[in-house]
Amino acid sequence: MSDTAPHLEVEFIAPLPGLPEHTRFTLVALDANGVLFSLRSSTDPALRLVLVAPERFFPDYSPVLDAASAQALELVSAEDAALLVVVNPGAGLAEATANLVAPVVLNHRTGRAAQVVLTGTDLPLRAPLVAA
Repeated sequence: MSDTAPHLEVEFIAPLPGLPEHTRFTLVALDANGVLFSLRSSTDPALRLVLVAPERFFPDYSPVLDAASAQALELVSAEDAALLVVVNPGAGLAEATANLVAPVVLNHRTGRAAQVVLTGTDLPLRAPLVAA
């Protein structure tokens, strides 16, 4: 990864589940196509999550964001929002899974973000990135 990789300073409006002390992160694109991202804590550089743009792996994935979350993120239009999912890389690509139940919604205009837990859905918590 080069020092010139596009990045965005991100502030979560609420801590990520399991990470109560961390709300400020840097999001860095890891590829030129905007598919793979690194989300690194600004206060603990050893803490890093891998995220992907879901449309590449899950073309039918289209979660609906509730109005309260959209308002909290200050989303004025759909174009303000970016949707990413957290990946558990496993031992390799064949074992990698994505959390489709709780996507990360980012207002790329303001840098505000939230991991939104979708309710009333049967989406998997660990969806394989590649078909078996």
